[in-house]
Amino acid sequence: MDGYKDKILKVCNASSKNTMMETLEIEYIDVGENFLIAKMPVTPKVHQPDGVLHGGASVALAESVGSMASFVFLDGQKLFVRGLEISANHVKSIREGFVYAKATIVHKGRTTQLWHIRITDDEDNLISLCKLTTISLPRT
Repeated sequence: MDGYKDKILKVCNASSKNTMMETLEIEYIDVGENFLIAKMPVTPKVHQPDGVLHGGASVALAESVGSMASFVFLDGQKLFVRGLEISANHVKSIREGFVYAKATIVHKGRTTQLWHIRITDDEDNLISLCKLTTISLPRT
């Protein structure tokens, strides 16, 4: 499984080149049977003016990991994935360190998927709780 896991993570991270994910330094770090985890450093690059993590950066992290999870767990060669809706509840602020987003599948339909995404800090404190709905459509 480790070789397979490494291959999936390598593909996920390679797909981030020259994208917003690369700009935000999002890195995919773990994958399992029904989840994908990414991390993002909390630096001034993703701060609000008062020095805490910007909620928009958290949402970008959540949508990135959820959409990539859809790609991983569906047939990404035959389908393309787009986000339909995302919601986020920000419950704690953070100024530095890393945040980790774990996307777990709640519903895997033929065309729509529902993802639960927990964003936590280095001590596993909940920072944001997100819900993402994606759609997968045939590549033409």
